[in-house]
Amino acid sequence: MSAAPIVVPSGYPKETRTMLKDRYDLDLCTASQTARDAYVDGADRILCALAHVEQTLAVAIEADPDFALAHVALARQHYLCARTKDARNSIETAAGLAGGLTEREQTHVEIFRLMMTGDPPAALELTREHMRSYPLDAFALAPSCGVFGLIGFSGRVEREAEQLALLEPLAGHYGDDWWFLSAHAFALLEMGQWEQALEMMQRSMAQSPRNAHGAHTLTHALYEGGQDERAANYLEDWLPDYDADGLLHCHAWWHLCLLKVMQGRLDEVWPIYDANCAPSVSTSPAINVLTDGCSLLWRAELAGAPVQTGRWEMMRDYYTHTFPKPMVFVDAHGALPFAALGDSQGVDIVIAQVEELGNRGRLPAGTLGCDLSKGFAAFAASDWSTAINTLEPIMEQVVRVGGSRAQRDLVTNTLLAAYVKDGRMEDARALAAAAHDRQPTRPVAGLN
Repeated sequence: MSAAPIVVPSGYPKETRTMLKDRYDLDLCTASQTARDAYVDGADRILCALAHVEQTLAVAIEADPDFALAHVALARQHYLCARTKDARNSIETAAGLAGGLTEREQTHVEIFRLMMTGDPPAALELTREHMRSYPLDAFALAPSCGVFGLIGFSGRVEREAEQLALLEPLAGHYGDDWWFLSAHAFALLEMGQWEQALEMMQRSMAQSPRNAHGAHTLTHALYEGGQDERAANYLEDWLPDYDADGLLHCHAWWHLCLLKVMQGRLDEVWPIYDANCAPSVSTSPAINVLTDGCSLLWRAELAGAPVQTGRWEMMRDYYTHTFPKPMVFVDAHGALPFAALGDSQGVDIVIAQVEELGNRGRLPAGTLGCDLSKGFAAFAASDWSTAINTLEPIMEQVVRVGGSRAQRDLVTNTLLAAYVKDGRMEDARALAAAAHDRQPTRPVAGLN
């Protein structure tokens, strides 16, 4: 690949900076082909949620310690894995090297610096501006995509439409690019366009079949269409070769567990969960380990599984030791272990924490997690009418807590089960039939 000199500010050693290209043909300030190749590989591993990211980026940084975007990518990986201090150290290193970069790279660095130093809204706004000039800067765009991204965790009711509006104008620039197809497809299916999303994902996975984010999105599309057997068969073929250190390892196996619940194969759930998702074995980010575990246990019991007391105790202890204070998305799940174990005092503590942080503006969904916690606690106490009266008024607001439609079915299925147990079958059937743009199976005991 040919290299051309770039213009740098005066005083910067021009002879050390030459221009190579990334996978999207964007300029990179490194003179090292080894560094460039390792960076592209590491960035793609992050975009795919694959393992060995740190080792790959270490090769890039060793080959060129002044390669700022390699430090950005390493910061991104640390951030995704909730290693906050390491993320800030790496992004500070990148920022310190930004003086000799191209304008595109400088803004790229700044987007991540803003995100990792506590200003996600500014990072999102800068991303929007950046895309107008550099629409193919996929790595800079990626943090604004998905249900755990800058828009997904914004706490806004309209966030799903906002996500699609960000991506659709960029589609012509990316064409049939496997990463963009996956990001675009997820935005589409969250807006109810799961059939189009499924077609996109088949094209994406044909190009990059080991893309974990792609496998995840394809599974979501099948879930939205109620194609449980097809989704389970796909994951059972795809998952065994997925490295346990891959970012989505816990979450992808959670999807398979959930599909087993939806198929009524409850006895098959727990060996899969214990081997891949439980806190004692998973190396995935804590937010996934907690929220996926709590959601699976709760939803399996809604479907008729026996109460999993020991596993609930494990989740309670994990929450207590890992989350001294609730955070985004955790605020909607933290009370579940305490509610399931009949620990009203524990529920009250979680509610008080969410209320305090929400009122201080520290949680994107404000105090919505308090109402969810109260609804879950009422359900666990067999107080069906209180559960219904608590959850009904907030159903249109649940989108604010973050997560996908599939994840928020935790709340929908709880309300459905409360209707069933309260003898309100017509209300249950009406709620189940209310969504016309999706067809997920509703595994709730007694609902037919």
